[in-house]
Amino acid sequence: MSKLVSQTIEELNLKFPPAPKPAGVYRPILVVGKFLYVSGQAPVNFDGSLMQGRVGDNLSLEEGKLAARQVGLTMLSTILTHFGDIDKVKRIVKVLGMVNCTADFQRQPLVMNGFSELMADVFGKEYGIGARSAVGMMLPDGIPVEVEAMFELY
Repeated sequence: MSKLVSQTIEELNLKFPPAPKPAGVYRPILVVGKFLYVSGQAPVNFDGSLMQGRVGDNLSLEEGKLAARQVGLTMLSTILTHFGDIDKVKRIVKVLGMVNCTADFQRQPLVMNGFSELMADVFGKEYGIGARSAVGMMLPDGIPVEVEAMFELY
């Protein structure tokens, strides 16, 4: 490991929204063995409100991609808040990206690149790119993107 993730975050000058409180009966994160599981995260604005919209309707592909990036910032905030030491996170393993989109929108993977590109920037290409699925569906509270992920710990 050449550079700490916390140093990369500082160099990228990333700012994080507040970590959301659970909206139901679940844990925001769960550590099992050497794996950190993060429950589905929504794009939280810096004021704590949720981003809203539907890709292909009132959001463009590019706006959806920015929402997916915001989910990445929210997820990092959740890890920092509920796990603590981001430098104990080795790599992203698996991502499920869910995009709230119209029935005819078929570019969910391009929307999810907003999340994946951020993780590659933070963890590096070797450790920041994992297995991924991207699907379209209806999402709660009118959010445009939800992402859940699994990380490997050192």
